[in-house]
Amino acid sequence: MPRLLLSCSKTRLGSFSCKRSRRLFRSRLTDFTIRISNYYVMTERQVQNILLHEMIHYYIAYQGIKDTSAHGIVFRQMANRLNSQYGWQITVSTNTRGWEISENAKERKQKAAAERLILVLEMKDGTRFLSVVNPKYAVRLEKQIKRVFDIQKHAWYLSSDSRFSDYPQVRSLRGKRLSESQFNDFINSGAKSVEVLSAG
Repeated sequence: MPRLLLSCSKTRLGSFSCKRSRRLFRSRLTDFTIRISNYYVMTERQVQNILLHEMIHYYIAYQGIKDTSAHGIVFRQMANRLNSQYGWQITVSTNTRGWEISENAKERKQKAAAERLILVLEMKDGTRFLSVVNPKYAVRLEKQIKRVFDIQKHAWYLSSDSRFSDYPQVRSLRGKRLSESQFNDFINSGAKSVEVLSAG
């Protein structure tokens, strides 16, 4: 049985994935997973069509059937048969322009907009600095931090504290100096510790 999961993807209403494991000269597929997005308001029938689309991908993979592409001849034949015999409307792609965004997605967007990515740096002389970082530059800054000798340690946080809403979102290693009491106040403010990973 595949795992059935919800996602909040704006661009992929459904997706199918699996992993290939190799042992000696044999390989097999495992971890079959189907995800259905709840980003938009959809009828039960629309969700069923998306689920059937992904189940065709699952069937093709599970049976080891070779197709000409992801939505190749085999996929289209199966979809057309289900559509003509049982009245489904399985399509290769769906235009979501004009679709209503679900309350769940709106809440997630509001929460993400309210949260700020915070970087706290502690220097070797004991001084601390706090920056509100533009998330697109977090990985780049993580790499830079590792090359700065004067930085003793650093930590990343997510915070929805309104005091950070007016801070500029930096793209470089700069920030506001923190006193001991300001640092303790920030740590006790409910900010969530997160990890930013840099490749290489």
